[in-house]
Amino acid sequence: MTTNSSPQLWLYDTTLRDGTQREGLSVSIEDKLRIAKRLDQLGVPFIEGGWPGANPKDVQFFWQLQEDPLKQAEIVAFCSTRRPNSTAATEPMLQDILAAGTRWVTIFGKSWDLHVTTSLKTTLEENLAMIRDTIEYLRSQGRRIIYDAEHWFDGYKHNPDYALQTLEAAIASGAEWLVLCDTNGGTLPHEIGQIVQDVSSHLSFVICQETMTKDNGQRIIPQIGIHTHNDSEMAVANAIAAVMAGAKMVQGTINGYGERCGNANLCSLIPNLQLKLGYSCITEDQLTQLTEASRFVSEVVNLAPDEHAPFVGLSAFAHKGGIHVSAVERNPLTYEHIQPEQVGNHRRIVISEQSGLSNVLAKARSFGIDLDQLKAEAKEILQRLKDLESEGFQFEAAEASFALLMHEALGGRQKFFEVKGFQVHCDLVEGKETSNALATVKIAVDGKNILEAAEGNGPVAALDAALRKALVNFYPQIATFDLTDYKVRILNGHTGTAAKTRVLVESGNGRQRWTTVGVSTNILEASYQAVVEGLEYGLLLHSQAEAAVKAST
Repeated sequence: MTTNSSPQLWLYDTTLRDGTQREGLSVSIEDKLRIAKRLDQLGVPFIEGGWPGANPKDVQFFWQLQEDPLKQAEIVAFCSTRRPNSTAATEPMLQDILAAGTRWVTIFGKSWDLHVTTSLKTTLEENLAMIRDTIEYLRSQGRRIIYDAEHWFDGYKHNPDYALQTLEAAIASGAEWLVLCDTNGGTLPHEIGQIVQDVSSHLSFVICQETMTKDNGQRIIPQIGIHTHNDSEMAVANAIAAVMAGAKMVQGTINGYGERCGNANLCSLIPNLQLKLGYSCITEDQLTQLTEASRFVSEVVNLAPDEHAPFVGLSAFAHKGGIHVSAVERNPLTYEHIQPEQVGNHRRIVISEQSGLSNVLAKARSFGIDLDQLKAEAKEILQRLKDLESEGFQFEAAEASFALLMHEALGGRQKFFEVKGFQVHCDLVEGKETSNALATVKIAVDGKNILEAAEGNGPVAALDAALRKALVNFYPQIATFDLTDYKVRILNGHTGTAAKTRVLVESGNGRQRWTTVGVSTNILEASYQAVVEGLEYGLLLHSQAEAAVKAST
C-alpha cells in the first residue's frame, strides 16, 4: 500500500505506438482515442500517441486530441533524431512533430556504435551532432524532451565510453529524461541493475562538473527512465531491477503488447511496484481499475485476453484443487499473494473432475446458493459433475452450465422454454467461400408451441437466430444477448469423424458474460446444447435482477 511519503514513479505508456507494432494488432483512430482516454482515467501520466507524420492516422489522432484534450495525462509525440548531414531546423519530420502540438516530445537516438555505422551509415561524431541538434531545436520551439537511448544496454556493453557520450550530448542539449532502452530484450536483471547504477554515478559526476543547459535560470537535472522488451521473458523483472537501481520513469504497454515478444507489461509492473515495493504510481482507486483497463484494451484491439496473466487474468486468483479451495475459504493468504480486489480482479473457485466438496460449496455460494445445510444435495452435484466431465464436459470453463446443473439438482431450475426439436439445412454452392444455412426450431413457452425458421452464414448461426426469433416475443431481453465466442474441440480424434466434440459458447448482455458447454458426437447437437443453455442462463440472470429490484422496493 502506498502512502503520501511513498517515492514517486512516473509511468509512461507506449501501447499506442510500440504496442501497435505487435504482429496481428491493428487499431483505428477511434480505437486509439478510446484507449488514450481509458489510460487517462487509469492515471498514467505520460501516454505516447505515435509518430506524427509517419502515417495519416497518427496525424489525425494528435489533431483530434488538440480539439478534445485528455484530463490529466500528457500526450507525447515520438520521433527519431534528424537525418545525418542535415539540420534539425530543415528536417520535415520535425515540423510534423511541432504540428502535433504536444508539450512533451520523445526523441530516440542511437547508443550502439554498431547501429551508427551500420544502420545510419554515418560517423560516431555525426550521430552525437544529430542528438544535440534535434533536442536543441525542439527545445528552442518550447518543447520538453524525453530522450530514448535506443539499444542502450547492448551499446554500453560493446562500447561504454561512446554510449555515455550519447547521453552527455542529450543532457547538454536540454533533455529532461534519459530513458535507457533494452531494445533487443536480451539483457538480464543483474546486468540492468549494475548498468543503471553505473550510469547514475557517471551522470552525477558529469552534472556536478559541467555547466548544464538552464531553463528560466534553473539548472535542468535529467532523470533516468527504463524501457524494456520481453525477448528473454525478463521485461518486467528488468524494469523492476532498473527502478531498484534508481530509475524514476518506467515505460511499458498494457498487456505487454509490442513487437516480437512484446514490451514490459504495465499490468504486472504497476501492482508489483506499488503493492510490493511501496512506490507511488497511481492512486489506490485507480489501481482497482487495472483489470478492467486490461480487458478494455484487449477488446478494443480485438485480441483475446490472456486468461493466465498475473494480477489481471481470469485465472490469476482461480483455485481448482480441493485442498487449495478449503484453505482459501479459511484464509485467502494461504494461496493468494495479494487481495484480488486491489487490482479490480476477483477470486474464482474452479469446478472440475478434480474438485472436492469444498469446491462445490464455495462455487454454490458465488452463485448465491447455500449448500452447507444440504450436504446430500452437494454430494449429488459433485457426483453428477464428475460423471459429466468423464463424458467430456468441462465446467471450469463453463460456469453458467454448472450453475444450471446446481439449480436442476436442487429442483429449482426454471423452465423458461422447452425445445421440441430442430432441423438445420445447409446449401453448399460451388465456387463460394461460405455456405448458407436454414434452421427450423419448434419450442414451447407456457404450453404454447412456436415454429420458427431463420437463415445464417452457417448452421450454428442459423440455429441461434431461429431460437432468438422464436423467443424474443416472450422474452424481449433476448434482443440484448450476444453470442461473443464459439470454441470447438475434438475430444477423441483417433475415432475420426465419429469423434466426440465439445463446444463452448460465450454469451453476453453488454454488462455480463457467461459460458456454457455442450458435448456430443454430433457437432450440431453439442452446439445446440451450449446455445440453448446460454439463452437460458441469460434469462435466469435477467429474472434474478428483476427479483432483486422488486425486493429492494
